[in-house]
Amino acid sequence: MTTTLDDFQAAVLAFNTRDYRSAIDGFEKVLRTQPGHTDAREYLARAHYLRASLPLAEREARLILESDPTNEYITLLLARVLERQSRHDEAAGMRRVLVALTGDERHAANHTALA
Repeated sequence: MTTTLDDFQAAVLAFNTRDYRSAIDGFEKVLRTQPGHTDAREYLARAHYLRASLPLAEREARLILESDPTNEYITLLLARVLERQSRHDEAAGMRRVLVALTGDERHAANHTALA
């Protein structure tokens, strides 16, 4: 357990210093021993997004949403991942979900597929 905590803290430090490659390695190590570590998976999705590894970010975001479909941050992250891949119709669907989750219409504003 301590090793996982140490690994997680090291990965967070790498993430916070924008060493996303090391952060990804660290979060993947944590997830190998604790696949249900939601925080590690969220950070992993974010690190992939920030490295523009969009298919990997999408995979992690979808895994999170399978078990936590009301996760607002990950829903927004997935919408952005889809937008960056020019998958605007799919992104619009995620933005509609985000509006429903938050009640905030600004998540749909200025989105071309929702206009």
